[in-house]
Amino acid sequence: MKTPFIVSILQKIVEQIGAVLLIDPECKFVGHITFKTGKTTVFRSTQFNINGFGAAEIAKDKGCSSFFLRHFGYRVPEGKTFFNDRLCQKIGTLRNMDDGFDYAKALKFPVIVKPLNLSQGILVTKVHNKREYYQVAKKILQITSGFIVERFHFGNDYRIVVLDDEVIITYQRIPLFVVGDGKDSIWELLQKKQVILNKAGRRIIDFEDFRIQKKLKRQKLSFNSVLPKDTIVYLLDNANLSSGGEAVDLTEKIHADFQKLAIKITKDMGLRLAGVDIITSDITQPMEDYILIEVNGSPGLLNYASFGELQTKRVENLYLKVLQAMENY
Repeated sequence: MKTPFIVSILQKIVEQIGAVLLIDPECKFVGHITFKTGKTTVFRSTQFNINGFGAAEIAKDKGCSSFFLRHFGYRVPEGKTFFNDRLCQKIGTLRNMDDGFDYAKALKFPVIVKPLNLSQGILVTKVHNKREYYQVAKKILQITSGFIVERFHFGNDYRIVVLDDEVIITYQRIPLFVVGDGKDSIWELLQKKQVILNKAGRRIIDFEDFRIQKKLKRQKLSFNSVLPKDTIVYLLDNANLSSGGEAVDLTEKIHADFQKLAIKITKDMGLRLAGVDIITSDITQPMEDYILIEVNGSPGLLNYASFGELQTKRVENLYLKVLQAMENY
């Protein structure tokens, strides 16, 4: 089994700070760190003890975190949570899948439908009508107990990674796309893209993802379509890097307004380390408007790091600061 990305970074860092790293040989992304002071900590993948348990759990639950963020005065999408029938009975609510459809109609299509507590953009879908809504809602309820229906907002998608009072990393996330060459089909272009992602150690594109076929159909295309040279076609609406998206590094260009906003959001949510996901027109300009999509208490940065040596160094620097913060706290 290949050494997980986060572990390979930690193996480098512990030597720098004189700590000792112990990895579970079977579950290779779980480990224990002993600092030279004798203090200890544990981690599981990108989840560290730097964030309190309660704050981390609230950040995981998109419905709860949206409530608190709205209460604190942040601009979050208008939305509501809906549940499977069993949970509706248990908690005494009528907010089931059919109620979710009524709410989606009231918001007006298109809307975003997303799982309540999954990560990496799994099943996050822009839906345009009743058929698509029920298709997505049923798929989500097969694997988790609830989902959110929320208003769709146009704009560029950005992630800001914060540690305490500092923005460490900022990048724009661009959805999975292919660029036509006038010869290859979309299927062939996607296969070539997969080879590039594999070389960078990134996740495999799910060619069976119903959202890709839905997106193509809406553009009157299919996997067999041949695109004119230099024509760009987007294959997903969500911009998660784990779904094959691309990153444009803006760490040196983020405007101070957005830096302050992301740091304040992180603190208000009781977190020290967070990935703050924002939609706005341009994060390098003074802040005029934004929508706060969500706050992630254990941001995964493998895909970001795969874009180059500078990005890898930034991720290493982040985790060095995380370990130093835990050792000295």
